[in-house]
Amino acid sequence: MTVPAPFQVAAVQTVSGTSLDANLKRADALIADAAQGGAGLVLLPEYFCMMGQHESDKVAIREQDGDGPVQDFLADAARRHRVWLVGGTLPLWCDDPGRVYNTSLAYDPRGERVARYDKIHLFGFTKGTESYDESRTILAGTTPVRFEAPCGPVAMSVCYDLRFPELYRQLAGDGGASLILMPAAFTYTTGKAHWEILLRARAVENQCYVLAAAQGGKHENGRRTWGHSMLVDPWGEVIDVLPEGEGVVRGTIDPARLAEVRQNLPALRHRVL
Repeated sequence: MTVPAPFQVAAVQTVSGTSLDANLKRADALIADAAQGGAGLVLLPEYFCMMGQHESDKVAIREQDGDGPVQDFLADAARRHRVWLVGGTLPLWCDDPGRVYNTSLAYDPRGERVARYDKIHLFGFTKGTESYDESRTILAGTTPVRFEAPCGPVAMSVCYDLRFPELYRQLAGDGGASLILMPAAFTYTTGKAHWEILLRARAVENQCYVLAAAQGGKHENGRRTWGHSMLVDPWGEVIDVLPEGEGVVRGTIDPARLAEVRQNLPALRHRVL
């Protein structure tokens, strides 16, 4: 069995606004920054293409699967920058005229799509005047997804999925995942309380790296997101983090580190359920 070589990855953090064109232009600049820094895989955050004034705004820009400006942008950016590119999320068409799939798409360095994941768990939260219910405008996906990259098996997930460890157990399979992807737009309230704890927990219990790309700041629509994009290693150590604002988080997926953690503490082999 061939052991993968160390592989550079990067998470892009944005503070997306209401203009699709402006968001894509800024994302491209940050992808370029990540690629020039040596990243072979780049992850964009949830809603990197738009944070609208209203939750329903994403329905207006939803795209048919395989056809649309955001998908064209992702394929082209992956090809131009020669990276594996995962487009955090974008709104794709579903049969309900008032909703979308909140979809994460992965492209290889040729610009070919290799995976599609529709967010399974839909966020709901109410505290005082703060209230969210994604099910009003999003149709939940049903299928866990992972794909093979140079660093090994990569598990896809989005934002609220982070709170459901059983999803990652299913994605890990018999051999385990090397990397979990977590594009997100965590609220400031829930992010401050739980974001880092949950990311480190998913890394520790699955003995793999977790790459999290977040929205991070005050948006045009008045919403404030937590940020703190980061890369966490299989021992739960934070390799790099960006608290707030636009930028890039970087690090290496090291197969030797994965093997060391799993050899020293063979928890994955000890599972009985």
